[in-house]
Amino acid sequence: MTVSASQHAIVRETRPACGKCCDTCVCLPESERPVPRPGLIGQIREDIQTVFIKDPAARSTIEVLTCYPGLHAIWLYRVAHVLWVYKLRFWARLLSHIARWLTGIEIHPGATIGRRVFIDHGMGVVIGETAEVGNDVLIYKGVVLGGVSLEKVKRHPTIGNGVVLGTDAIVLGPIDVGYNAQIGSGSVVVKPVPPCATVVGVPGRVVKLNGVSCRLKPDLHHEQLPDMVIDTIDRLTQRITVLEARLSNLESLAPPVEGAFALEEVKS
Repeated sequence: MTVSASQHAIVRETRPACGKCCDTCVCLPESERPVPRPGLIGQIREDIQTVFIKDPAARSTIEVLTCYPGLHAIWLYRVAHVLWVYKLRFWARLLSHIARWLTGIEIHPGATIGRRVFIDHGMGVVIGETAEVGNDVLIYKGVVLGGVSLEKVKRHPTIGNGVVLGTDAIVLGPIDVGYNAQIGSGSVVVKPVPPCATVVGVPGRVVKLNGVSCRLKPDLHHEQLPDMVIDTIDRLTQRITVLEARLSNLESLAPPVEGAFALEEVKS
């Protein structure tokens, strides 16, 4: 597909929105664009390529095939999910339990997971039954997509395309996390997150709204996430400095007084 200069300009202006579309991703070179509907072999190749894209530590295909539990967990989940869809619920749960024992990652076979999802390291990751995970999502160790209800309804979160879930992040309840959002490490998210937002803290709060260039190549600079506590302390310190300066000016303008009675008059 040929993209004109005007179309490139439009793409540059609307790049954060590419997380909502299908798999076109015209902001990428044509050779790097995903295949719309890959077959089984194509999907396996896509999963392996995803590891190379999202983990700079990956050095060879044989290493990826043998030493990446996140990849193994995704593949075993897909088999278990097929069994779940065909009502073979016991065998689906048994396979997911075996996958948990082998990889340390627990994905309920009833969950819905999109393409090019990468679980980095992965130990302690839990994805609940009614969770929905979009395409190009990056998940680090200890992430929990949990429920807050005992009813048999939609009780787990929906994660949009291109979301990055930091280490030990917890997302609870049937809430939506918008496309290209970033959830900071250790955050506990219990409210919906808008697209292209950055969330940190306990409970999680939106501290920044901006986009990323492409959901296939997420921003991994976690060290640049805002620190809400430090920011609040800085604002309070600046406010105290201003008030101290104003108080000093008032004291310098006040006439000299003598005695406790005079001091009370000045205060009043």
